[in-house]
Amino acid sequence: MSVNGVTSGAANAYDVYTANQTAAKTAEETNSKGNASDEKDNGVVYEPSKETSKDTVTKTYTQNTNLVNKMKADAEAHAKQLQSIVEKLMSQQGDTFNKANGIWSVLASGNLKVDAATQAQAQKDIAEDGYWGVEQTSDRIIDFANALTGGDPSKIEEMREAFKKGYKQAEETWGGKLPDISQRTYDAVMEKFDKMAEEAGMTVTN
Repeated sequence: MSVNGVTSGAANAYDVYTANQTAAKTAEETNSKGNASDEKDNGVVYEPSKETSKDTVTKTYTQNTNLVNKMKADAEAHAKQLQSIVEKLMSQQGDTFNKANGIWSVLASGNLKVDAATQAQAQKDIAEDGYWGVEQTSDRIIDFANALTGGDPSKIEEMREAFKKGYKQAEETWGGKLPDISQRTYDAVMEKFDKMAEEAGMTVTN
């Protein structure tokens, strides 16, 4: 039985969970300092548009702590559910592993035998309309970033860098390049950050 469904679901689960945790830490550190540090040029730089409105109103952006905590708890619960399924399969096969990181490397190796019911659930979860599918996962990451910053457009690039850092950490734990679904989720998140920047009146310069 193919392990692709569980592997892809696990990769995307770890990807979004790690990215969320990293983004949360980054936002909290930034808020404690009072202002964000400048990000180094990474190929594309977003600059605020020089156009101003006559009726400019100063906005106050406040972190939606309740939503942040709810989303973190939700992501953690789903990640633990997936991990529990994999642990059960591995135990049945007599494998031993380090619960902190070993489970991901075993999944990445593709050596885990998956029963039909588990594979069906995994495929459902990573489908286009599934919880770990590209669209829902990328939407949750963007919603999470907005909740952390209170929708402050000046923090868009910080959230982008936090997500990229989380994704890189997920790759390191996974032991290499993440499955296709995680890579497509990464691309979707980048596009949605681009859209946020454009809607905030920020222009793109190479």
